Amino acid sequence: MSDHYTYRVTWSAEDQEHVGLCAEFPSLSWLSASPEQALVGIRELVRDILTDMVTTGEQAPAPVANRTLRR
Repeated sequence: MSDHYTYRVTWSAEDQEHVGLCAEFPSLSWLSASPEQALVGIRELVRDILTDMVTTGEQAPAPVANRTLRR
C-alpha cells in the first residue's frame, strides 16, 4: 500500500541535503546526500509506519490518488 502514496524529493538549503517527503504523512521526512536515497528512505519509513499502524489498529490515511472529490 505504501506504493500508492505521494512522494517528492526536494533540496533543503538549511540541511544541505535532499529531503524525501510524503504528502499523506506531512510530519515525516528523510534526509540524504542523494535524491535517490532520500526517496528510498522516505518510502521505507512510510512502509515501517504503516506496519506499526496495522499492529496497533490505527487507521492509515488514504492515499491522495485514491481520494474522491466531494461536490
